[in-house]
Amino acid sequence: MRSSLSLLRSLTLSLSHHHYHPTHRFPRPISGFPLAVAAKSRRVLALPSSSTFVEHLSGEVSQPGENWDLSNVAQGEAFDLEKCFSSADLKHLAVPELEVPELEDLPEQWRRSKLAWLCKELPAHKAGTLSRILNAQKKWMRQEDATYVAVHCMRIRENDVGFRVYKWMMQQHWYRFDFALATKLADYMGKERKSSKCRDIFDDIINQGRVPSESTFHILVVAYLSASVQGCLEEACGIYNRMIQLGGYQPRLSLHNSLFKALVSKPGTSSKHYLKQAEFIFHNLVTTGLEIHKDIYSGLIWLHSCQDTIDKERMTALRKEMQQAGIEVGRDVLVSILRACSKEGDVEEAESTWLKLLHLDVGLPSQAYVYKMEAYSKAGEPRRSLEIFREMQEQLGSANAVAYHKVIEVLCKAQEVELAESLMTDFINTGLKTFMPSYIDLMNMYFNLGSHDKLESAFFQCLERCRPSRTIYSIYLDSLVKVGNLDKAEEIFDQMQRNGATGINARSCNTILSGYLSSGDYVKAEKIFDLMCQKKYDVDSPLMEKIDYVLSLSRKVVKRPVSLKLSKEQREVLVGMLLGGLQIESDEDRKNHMIRFEFSENSSTHSLLRRRMYDQYHEWLHPSCKTSESTDDIPYKFSTISHSCLGFYADQFWPKGRQVIPKLIHRWLSPCALAYWYMYGGHRTSSGDILLKIKGNEEGVEKIVRALKAKSLDCKVKRKGRVFWIGFLGSNSTWFGKLVEPYILDDLKHLLKGGQISDNSAVETENVNFGSGSDTDENASESDHTDNDNNL
Repeated sequence: MRSSLSLLRSLTLSLSHHHYHPTHRFPRPISGFPLAVAAKSRRVLALPSSSTFVEHLSGEVSQPGENWDLSNVAQGEAFDLEKCFSSADLKHLAVPELEVPELEDLPEQWRRSKLAWLCKELPAHKAGTLSRILNAQKKWMRQEDATYVAVHCMRIRENDVGFRVYKWMMQQHWYRFDFALATKLADYMGKERKSSKCRDIFDDIINQGRVPSESTFHILVVAYLSASVQGCLEEACGIYNRMIQLGGYQPRLSLHNSLFKALVSKPGTSSKHYLKQAEFIFHNLVTTGLEIHKDIYSGLIWLHSCQDTIDKERMTALRKEMQQAGIEVGRDVLVSILRACSKEGDVEEAESTWLKLLHLDVGLPSQAYVYKMEAYSKAGEPRRSLEIFREMQEQLGSANAVAYHKVIEVLCKAQEVELAESLMTDFINTGLKTFMPSYIDLMNMYFNLGSHDKLESAFFQCLERCRPSRTIYSIYLDSLVKVGNLDKAEEIFDQMQRNGATGINARSCNTILSGYLSSGDYVKAEKIFDLMCQKKYDVDSPLMEKIDYVLSLSRKVVKRPVSLKLSKEQREVLVGMLLGGLQIESDEDRKNHMIRFEFSENSSTHSLLRRRMYDQYHEWLHPSCKTSESTDDIPYKFSTISHSCLGFYADQFWPKGRQVIPKLIHRWLSPCALAYWYMYGGHRTSSGDILLKIKGNEEGVEKIVRALKAKSLDCKVKRKGRVFWIGFLGSNSTWFGKLVEPYILDDLKHLLKGGQISDNSAVETENVNFGSGSDTDENASESDHTDNDNNL
């Protein structure tokens, strides 16, 4: 009893030190990371150039290993995303008051003692133990008690513990939704950039029929923007839109700017898909009377110039608005206009814009030369494009890879063979990289001219200098069939089918099918046709009549496979991918099931593996996920159709929507399954050890370990919550590599001998130490996904 009183006294003193009052109110933020709001003058700060928008600001296109010189951007005005958390306080945003009684005001001494003990004990334990402690208090604990504990945890910055207490409260029969508590906790989770926990509470508020506070909307958007996980930008846009349309709030200027910055910062050509969202942000800036910075105008004009169909009227209107606002049209805007001219072949407007760029006297970016070359190419003047390229070399001292790509493309389309070949030789001698686009242009030119020998030579040169590409293989296959070299064509087709980096598609199948039909090799033609039916590839109309005639000769009834069935290889691959974390979604009745493929954009391994999976399960893919034959751009997310045939795997690996380890997993651990588990969810450390990640229970992991030992593979297991890491250390990693090597994709086999095969797992495995005992990772134990979004 004396120790309890002592503890209570020390806790009371601690609370007094934190300025506790008889009734706890939170009119100001508890955390030291307040929200950002606009300055009193409503002045928007300059947005820094992004990796995509900077192409126009710096005059270059991003190449591997290049560093951008952003000296032309005023560093003193650079917009900082951190200010969204720290530039102002919560006084500017409406936040509900959270009232919690003082501990000493509680009438029962025993209740005060127990609450004091919980406040001290809970932060010291991990998730599993914390839940057991709370469950032991069910007989006496009520809403007010749990609220006090959660608020105390927030006071001492133990926000994760407060979140777990909050989630435990929701499971109790006495729970009543507390809007103020949910808002405060969501804000703290967002400030710590734990967007998944913040979104969890945000959804709780929505499900209760309430509208989240402005602070919660603001913080959740910024939390998503600060996360590097794929799909967070889309989530941020959705929350921003709901903030305006559902909540009726007027976002702060900093929020408009940070979201707009994120849109124009998307790499590659993906930014152009966010034009509507950018226009919506611009519309909100205008309607709320906020000052619009020149970088917003510049970025919006740039997004318009990225579109396949240029809206010249809108671009002109934006320029007029800039002039009316007293903003000078700078180099970045003029380069965007030049880009729009290049897409339409408007030489007159391009020359006018070129003169304006010269008058600015700030130096011509290399990208401007490229756009001007393209404009003259569209106008049918390829020689003039070559002259511009030579001018670029003289003025800038050298040409970059993008300029070489463009001028060679222009000359190849004009069938200027000697000039194209000469420039290709110069390009190779420069020591620059990325020759693939130029080799594709050369091979297409040779194919159109019927120069098969030169095409074949270019094909083998390309293989020496570049990674294998389906496009160059397809062009070479077309040429071989055209000249009647079917033996070599069949060999190339088989190589494509075996190589995961290339694979086959409808075009390559139709090409080899036309060759077999033309030569009268009907047996092989039937095999290719059956393969196309299995993969659900469309047969070209001219070939359809011929194949129908061929099939009528050998088959009494022409039966085309219409039912889907997984092959043996597909089943083994699917087991490995599911062990690595692949997800299956089921309908409400669990009759039909869908496989969701998701790959990390930051992983070179996943980049190669996604093409293999796309080709491997092509016949199963949902129509909306299938790309056109004219592009090699495979999405990082795609899914199969919903089908009952996948029910076995859904019941075994994802019953009740939660990943488990099947009871019979020891029967399905073939070398092929292990290889794909390794490629999708594995990691190779710098010391050469191989780690496999899996979620499940101890019993399932033990079965896997026993099955591996039966294959003479010794391993160690490290547990972190529901996540287990199975490690092959030392010589065991070598034996594992030999076992799975035949099934590893060709472009990844060298990684078995050194380097990381799954670079997206590097952060997760930093704290995995097989020399210590099993420990529990708090983040992993709460849910199937990691709450620290930046570590995904």
